Amino acid sequence: MTRRERSEPAGGAGRTVSRSAANAQNPVRARGERRIFVLDTNVLMHDPTCIFRFEEHDVYLPMVVLEELDAHKKGMSEASRNVRQVSRFLDDLIRGVTKEQIDHGLPLPAGYSGNHGKKPCSGRLYFQTRPTAGASPALQVAGNDNAILAQTLTLQRDLADTTVILVSKDINLRIKAAVLGVHVEDYYSDKTLEDSDVLFGGMSELPTDFWERHGQDMRSWKEGERTFYELTGPAVRQWQTNQGLYESGEQGLECIVRRIDGERAVIELLRDHRSERHGVWGITARNREQNFALNLLMDPQIDFVSVLGPAGTGKTLLTLAAGLMQTLESNRFAEIIMTRVTIPLGEDIGFLPGTEEEKMEPWMGALMDNLEVLTGSQEGGNWGRAATQDLLRNRIKIRSLNFMRGRTFLNRFVILDEAQNLTPKQMKALVTRAGPGTKLVCLGNVAQIDTPYLTETTCGLTYVVNRFRGWSHSGHVTLVRGERSRLADFASDML
Repeated sequence: MTRRERSEPAGGAGRTVSRSAANAQNPVRARGERRIFVLDTNVLMHDPTCIFRFEEHDVYLPMVVLEELDAHKKGMSEASRNVRQVSRFLDDLIRGVTKEQIDHGLPLPAGYSGNHGKKPCSGRLYFQTRPTAGASPALQVAGNDNAILAQTLTLQRDLADTTVILVSKDINLRIKAAVLGVHVEDYYSDKTLEDSDVLFGGMSELPTDFWERHGQDMRSWKEGERTFYELTGPAVRQWQTNQGLYESGEQGLECIVRRIDGERAVIELLRDHRSERHGVWGITARNREQNFALNLLMDPQIDFVSVLGPAGTGKTLLTLAAGLMQTLESNRFAEIIMTRVTIPLGEDIGFLPGTEEEKMEPWMGALMDNLEVLTGSQEGGNWGRAATQDLLRNRIKIRSLNFMRGRTFLNRFVILDEAQNLTPKQMKALVTRAGPGTKLVCLGNVAQIDTPYLTETTCGLTYVVNRFRGWSHSGHVTLVRGERSRLADFASDML
């Protein structure tokens, strides 16, 4: 459970009762150091597995939460699917049990394996089986939020020596709870890391004394045009497979980690895509990070690439150029598939006419803009450019994420744009569509999230970057320098 541990007692406690009296008034057992987490409906709708993510602590569901789940079970949205999954979990837990067992709490299955290395759940699940006691005068207005707050206050009164914590993703409910003295928290268990500032950047600078400390037993060799070095030293323990390494300075060494075995590592010199001779579909890298990104995108041994960066750093242009090069020149891929989440920046313009591809075209302005750049230098005048664009459109398919379930992409170059707007579950559903010979590239900027309830630390892009880190067939790079225009660079820094 990724939850900030707090030791202060629950606020707003009413009269103090003994442990035996508390047990007599409420079937939930007061267990001293153990905690009871009261879950709001939006937490269950956000993460259907949340009831299994509180380690040794207990989980409590008010009756109004079950009513809200029932009201949201219909529909094809992600929230509705999550509600139905929660209902299936609860049905499995209560199947074959008696009313007395429910009153004393249902043991949560310790074998749940979705906590990613955290302690398995060993607490109990409690349902509201008694009416709420007299509510605070501030909660006389009818409403589901007030009913949840009233039930939480009742638990605090009945279980004075147990920390009762309300968990909600509703900011306004958390404000009301704090006003009433209820210990309230946001849901943290879906975070893949605590701070987005420590997200893996993909590249590291070598210290100035690196070769003095690591170059004694170094050996080097060439395989065709590729140059490798094998070296040992303490810095190797900090590296990740397919991580970029560089020396400061214009002519400094740039390489990628290929293999790590304890304190021994094999690194390979990067191909310099800043030169016209190694250009990719007429595009050359303008900085160190772009050069590393092109090396990852062109590497046949890497199946998954994630590229982060603010607007104007060249994420889409570099990826599309690499895809065209490997699709039309080397025929490594059959076609390019591009998709993204359809979340508007402002007010929704309503339904769009046409086929799936025609409906997606307004969302693919970045694709069209970059295609103009990639085909603008083609010879043959307007007719030649038009013919080139028709050829490219036949090899580039635009697909909607809504119809990805059950598909398998074979020998495709798949580009997922604006990946920061996907949940971890949606990201998993997409990545598992990849079949043999397919390369998947995720592009995004965690500072531009438009999906409600997603943050820099909980979005699907952060999730895959953290989970794929160190895998021998994946690579990641964060682009930091804008190359769009001086106006865009200044706006990114100052606005």
